Amino acid sequence: MTESVPGSTATASADVARARAEIALSLPAPLVALWNVTDGLMTDAGVTVYSARCIGERNATYEVAQYAPGFLLIGDDSGGRGFLLRADGPGSAVFASDLGDLGPEDFEVESVDFVSWIESLCSTPFC
Repeated sequence: MTESVPGSTATASADVARARAEIALSLPAPLVALWNVTDGLMTDAGVTVYSARCIGERNATYEVAQYAPGFLLIGDDSGGRGFLLRADGPGSAVFASDLGDLGPEDFEVESVDFVSWIESLCSTPFC
């Protein structure tokens, strides 16, 4: 089962604008499309897709801009692995990496694209 982050509804446009400003990168359109349905989600297995309200803080905490320039940390597995997208690629693969080592050379392809990845987590598109 997959659920929205508790109390979550579609993201307010102000939250998306703030996320864009905090990240200082393009936000991938498929991620924004998800936020238009629900502001983040968490599966029973512990996979989380960050909300617009917290994505800037998560990327700052893990210093993604320093260690993986051009990438955006979009979620985690509640066990030390993060999920990333290329910020400049609307059809970017979803990459997985240990959150303690965000060197892109060590990234693994988790899914060929964001929508396929979300569909693999959920029984219906965008849960």
